[in-house]
Amino acid sequence: MKLQDYRTLQAKSMTERQLQDQILELAKRMGWLSYHVHDSRRSAPGFPDLVIVHPRQRRILWRELKSETGTLRPEQKVWISALKQADADADIWRPRDWVSGRIESELRGR
Repeated sequence: MKLQDYRTLQAKSMTERQLQDQILELAKRMGWLSYHVHDSRRSAPGFPDLVIVHPRQRRILWRELKSETGTLRPEQKVWISALKQADADADIWRPRDWVSGRIESELRGR
C-alpha cells in the first residue's frame, strides 16, 4: 500500500471526535489555549466547534470540524462567513487536513 493510499484510508475512517482529540492534544503541546462547546444545544446554532488562541503568536483560530463526508449546516455557513467578513481566521478542518499536515502547519503559523 502506498503512503498516500494509507493516508486517504486513515482520513476516511477518522471520526469528527477523533479529529478533535488529535487537534486539541497537538494544540496544547504547541502552547494554544482551546475552547470547545461541549453541549451545542445551549450555544448559538452553528457556532464553530473550536476557538483556539495562541497568546505569544497573537492569533485566534475559529474552526468547524467535519468528518470527510460531513456537510455544513446553514447556521454553520453563516458563522464562518461572518467571522471571515470580520477578518477572523475562520475555516473548516477535516481528517484529510490532519493527515496532509495542513492543521499542524496552520497551528505553526505557516
